[in-house]
Amino acid sequence: MYIIVGLGNPTSQYARTRHNVGFDAIDVLAEKYGISVENKKYKSLYGKGIIAGEKVILAKPQTYMNLSGESVKELVDYFKIDKKEELIVIYDDISLEPGQIRLRSKGSAGGHNGIKNIIAHLGGQEFKRIKIGVGEKPAGWDLADYVLGRFPKEERKLIDHALDRAAEAAVMIMTQGIEAAMNAYNRKV
Repeated sequence: MYIIVGLGNPTSQYARTRHNVGFDAIDVLAEKYGISVENKKYKSLYGKGIIAGEKVILAKPQTYMNLSGESVKELVDYFKIDKKEELIVIYDDISLEPGQIRLRSKGSAGGHNGIKNIIAHLGGQEFKRIKIGVGEKPAGWDLADYVLGRFPKEERKLIDHALDRAAEAAVMIMTQGIEAAMNAYNRKV
């Protein structure tokens, strides 16, 4: 069984912001595979389904970004999955150009508070990640204002394409492994 978690902030005021691309990627997977992500438990909205022959939980933590680890820990513990092998976290990354994606099998938080909280709650950095580039904040901007802002129209097209690629990458991680998926997706398009 795999748990795929997309990070973001609950409530409509944050919908389609840079910080919510993880939620958006879960929505792409849910639509493509007919999985309803409306159950409320484990401090998440979640749904169960089958993707590429694998049992999957799709989850969107409802704790707000900086406390995402509370939800992820509850999911991992309840479903008794191997966090190193069966957990995939999808989230925004300001160090990547808009629309670029990068996969990792482990690593530091890189300044991302949601990932920092997940690492703290899981007690380690070894879990698979799909990072979606949202671009660097412009000089003089407050980081929170930037990541909680929406994409300009020309970037939105890049992001929508990246969301599709992130969903495909998650499936490839499950079917062919993280190494094959990194080889396929860790390049500029």
